[in-house]
Amino acid sequence: MTTRSAAVLWDMDGTLLDSEKLWDVGVRELAREHGHEMTQDLRHALIGASGPDALRIMFDGLGIAHTATAVRAAAEFLERRVAELMTGPIPWRPGAKDALALVRTAGLATALVTNTKRSLTEFGLDTLGRDFFDASVCGDEVANGKPEPDIYLRAAELLGVDPRNCIAIEDSPTGARAAQAAGCAVIVIPCEIPVPQLPGRVFRDSLIGLTLGDLQDALCVRDATAGSADSDRVDLVLRHNNSADVIVTDG
Repeated sequence: MTTRSAAVLWDMDGTLLDSEKLWDVGVRELAREHGHEMTQDLRHALIGASGPDALRIMFDGLGIAHTATAVRAAAEFLERRVAELMTGPIPWRPGAKDALALVRTAGLATALVTNTKRSLTEFGLDTLGRDFFDASVCGDEVANGKPEPDIYLRAAELLGVDPRNCIAIEDSPTGARAAQAAGCAVIVIPCEIPVPQLPGRVFRDSLIGLTLGDLQDALCVRDATAGSADSDRVDLVLRHNNSADVIVTDG
């Protein structure tokens, strides 16, 4: 069995921060700007989508013409309104602060991996604290946002860790698809909408009580689903004072 360093990749909206409710205000107000009321089904279809994908889904759902002027104005409206809503502390998701502290104290590499664009992610980082992350990647910094794997592959690259040695923490179907497509292990904590219980995914009700063993279990579930040999298995490596200690090596 070969031991390799692992990393934890955190989604932001709906996973660490209870910010989907802020996006809900913004997209519903945008719909009203175009003379429509957004249905719950349409709103749910937007959760976890990248900015361009969300506007495409929204315009299609409301029957709004996809003109360059209309799309640009909608993007500007949404960014301005969500920025207003994100000014000041944003509510945390249950257990998120302790989970971040657990992983950071253990010495695991970490990244924030979000479809939200950089200008708005900075508001989230103001609440979360930048010291919890070694890197961050946003939806406007890759060619394709979630559900494509680009954003997770880029985060792993920045950390210098193989994507298959990463545990992604997600709340949406879109994010879970992206993480699995990149080869990551996935822990899903559904927030606003259900997430399909597909093979290789580990589900939790919340981040409350998350342990390092839970992270290792997610790697084991992914490996078992993929049919990996024991010699290919990934074990968590904790780094303290430039020394490495392996944890959770059985099972």
